[in-house]
Amino acid sequence: MATTAAAAAATLSATAATAKTSRKHHLRHHFLPARRGAAAAPVICSAVSPATPLSPAPPATPLRPWGSSDPRKGADILVEALERCGVSDVFAYPGGASMEIHQALTRSPVITNHLFRHEQGEAFAASGYARASGRVGVCVATSGPGATNLVSALADALLDSVPMVAITGQVPRRMIGTDAFQETPIVEVTRSITKHNYLVLDVDDIPRVIQEAFFLASSGRPGPVLVDIPKDIQQQMAVPVWDTPMNLPGYIARLPKPPASELLEQVLRLVGESRRPILYVGGGCSASGDELRRFVELTGIPVTTTLMGLGNFSSDDPLSLRMLGMHGTVYANYAVDKADLLLAFGVRFDDRVTGKIEAFANRAKIVHIDIDPAEIGKNKQPHVSICADVKLALQGLNALLEDSIAQKSSDFSAWHNELEKQKREFPLGYKTFGEEIPPQYAIQVLDELTKGEAIIATGVGQHQMWAAQYYTYKRPRQWLSSAGLGAMGFGLPAAAGAAVANPGVTVVDIDGDGSFLMNIQELALIRIENLPVKVMVLNNQHLGMVVQWEDRFYKANRAHTYLGNPECESEIYPDFVTIARGFNIPAVRVTKRSDVRAAIKKMLETSGPYLLDIIVPHQEHVLPMIPSGGAFRDMILDGDGRTVY
Repeated sequence: MATTAAAAAATLSATAATAKTSRKHHLRHHFLPARRGAAAAPVICSAVSPATPLSPAPPATPLRPWGSSDPRKGADILVEALERCGVSDVFAYPGGASMEIHQALTRSPVITNHLFRHEQGEAFAASGYARASGRVGVCVATSGPGATNLVSALADALLDSVPMVAITGQVPRRMIGTDAFQETPIVEVTRSITKHNYLVLDVDDIPRVIQEAFFLASSGRPGPVLVDIPKDIQQQMAVPVWDTPMNLPGYIARLPKPPASELLEQVLRLVGESRRPILYVGGGCSASGDELRRFVELTGIPVTTTLMGLGNFSSDDPLSLRMLGMHGTVYANYAVDKADLLLAFGVRFDDRVTGKIEAFANRAKIVHIDIDPAEIGKNKQPHVSICADVKLALQGLNALLEDSIAQKSSDFSAWHNELEKQKREFPLGYKTFGEEIPPQYAIQVLDELTKGEAIIATGVGQHQMWAAQYYTYKRPRQWLSSAGLGAMGFGLPAAAGAAVANPGVTVVDIDGDGSFLMNIQELALIRIENLPVKVMVLNNQHLGMVVQWEDRFYKANRAHTYLGNPECESEIYPDFVTIARGFNIPAVRVTKRSDVRAAIKKMLETSGPYLLDIIVPHQEHVLPMIPSGGAFRDMILDGDGRTVY
């Protein structure tokens, strides 16, 4: 579909809207032009839900003495607009082009700013906040390098469908395009990695633009929206008009409708005809955990989840097959390979799940339900497709099932028995070598001591996969990880954002030494705010996942994957314990398996932040493993870096 940049510019008045590419991969970014003469109905934004009314005007304070009809700076209008969208927390780092916004934030009686020490850290924190709460995460950065430091987190949020609003300062309007100090065209830079973005060129547009930004971020398939505001707009005096309706008629018209009952009935007919059905559940089900659980109760269909779907169906349920894909369980991948019906709910058939796409579920009829029309048929052609909110689809399916509950339901007991046999024959497991600490064992102990109730964040690499495999996820929004982008450095700031969103809840960052070092500066924030974030570093002194591939496919030739000190390989480098203590955070290192349980127990019992540096062997591999582009029959079940291939 061609992008209509001219129509979008007309619709958005003086606000410069992004013009999206025409590739199918970016269909989810496109906004259809308004029908001629059609007016958009007012739709209210919120940081909590698109349907929640705007919050009332905040009370006057000594620092904010103006009345409703008095002029105030554009930056104050921006902050009031955030308050009216239900925002209570922002993640902002100041700079020259965003100083006015920070000054306005100090005048807010409602919003707390959490001062992370790097813009990438603050943006990953906003992502962690959104993932752990379902509310829109808000980050603020200055122009130039401050804005470009948000790029990885915006790309991550787009791929993982995370609702975020990023606000950036920009050089004054008269200086745009002159290569001014700290000027970058951040709207152009982020065009393909945001759901939508704005350059605000009129102070009067701020209330509408912020309302639209929150609605876009949280409606349909969630994603990041960027709002770029020049400094002179922030300083300009104006009287805000708060009841200006949103002007997104094309986008609103294209939002998916409730699923048609005849399509839902067709799905249930396929269920009734099947003998080996499987539910393949992704991140799109994060808001529909109750409905999914009820659907499984009514049908008895086994469930496997993607990396993004962990927790959407409890992994300790008898019908759970845990995660599928490249490092999924044998029995989950077996089930998909042998299934005659694949119910794909809130997923996108990612390459790390499917492997060789032609061989994936090639015996099954496929039902694909997703809110994003661009994902339907993009990678795998379904037999039945429903473009709708998965929550509404599951509610409709459950209602139909409950109406016919008296009728004889399908009997999948033979299928259940077959999968139980696979679970017994191919459980997740690992080897032990004396007092060396298997990383899987450390995660199992953490799971046991927290009773599977902690919020878990991770970096990216081997530790991420072990955390997915060996921790028990019982509820949606319990697992936070950079799945699509695979951004190292995600774990610590995301854990801090989750702790802000869930006061008093224990949050554990299971990290690798490589990922942890990328945003280690955020130890400052968790100490200053005394957040209950526990950092458990599985430290193997290597870039573990790349080492695993070197072992398997490159004859163990080390190509810059050793992260320690080559001049003294016997010492642990860098010394995370000493670094943590420099931030005034208690920290301990463990090198023996027999000490792990007591060390994790102490970590969990210590109030506030804590760092536990667990030294693990770099020879350990994440198994099972389906090589990239491989199929179920290519699965690797044994071996490690101690083996010569």
